[in-house]
Amino acid sequence: MKKEDFVKRLRELRHAKGVSARAMSLAIGQSPNYINSIERSRNLPSMKVFFAICKYLNIIQYGQYVITLVIFFFIKNVL
Repeated sequence: MKKEDFVKRLRELRHAKGVSARAMSLAIGQSPNYINSIERSRNLPSMKVFFAICKYLNIIQYGQYVITLVIFFFIKNVL
């Protein structure tokens, strides 16, 4: 999965939930501009924040998609 795909999917899921990037950032315990920085491809979340994002967006049930994202973050952060 490419970084651009992750960013696009994050934005789609956030819009589907009907929340602003600022509101989502604050809801997951981050600074007001955090989600915006991810959606502008400036940052990627840590694994801890990634799971907070998944929980907030209720996407845990999308099993395969979450597994793909976990692998993506593992490769980015560990290898």
